[in-house]
Amino acid sequence: MNQLGKLFLKGLIVVLPILLTVSLIWWLILTAESKLGGLIYEILPVGWYIPGMGVVIAILFTTLIGMLSHWLFFQKIFGLGDRLIKKVPLVKSIYSALRDFASYFNPGEERKLGRVVAVKLPGQEFHLIGFLTQEKLVYPQLDKLSPGDTAATVAVYMPMSYQIGGYTLYLPETALTALDLSIEEALKLTLTGGAGVSITDNQDN
Repeated sequence: MNQLGKLFLKGLIVVLPILLTVSLIWWLILTAESKLGGLIYEILPVGWYIPGMGVVIAILFTTLIGMLSHWLFFQKIFGLGDRLIKKVPLVKSIYSALRDFASYFNPGEERKLGRVVAVKLPGQEFHLIGFLTQEKLVYPQLDKLSPGDTAATVAVYMPMSYQIGGYTLYLPETALTALDLSIEEALKLTLTGGAGVSITDNQDN
């Protein structure tokens, strides 16, 4: 029975991510079809509606939003909506967490996150993985946080496991060690706490 339990858990590890991914995609398809499809069905003349139009419209609409986000005018509109949502208690916490997590998959996020570095805090033997976001600080007064250190002060973003949150460290650049890791590899390590990351994953990359 113990061996069967181990085999079941191994099978669950393989099947569960697939089921969750398929379920999420299926839920998104059903939601798009039921909401947008129903609206299209009411607008179009009788007999014109084809099943699946809701999904197609959802894809086109999302692509359109992506295109508009490159224009300065719409960036300001989206930014205004972003600031308004962040003023609502509780909602802003959920929204910010989801927005930060989704932004990791942005094709331009590697440029925004900066280089992957290992951070060693003074007097400690352990290292933390972070992203060098500012080599030249936006606010020069922050460069005076380490008065006895001649090295420049830099900003490093430290994401927490499973996107519970994150924080920014301002520390001398001498505390950093550049890592030969891609943004995707570093996020996989930090966001999951290294769980499930194997040698074969590294070889595949």
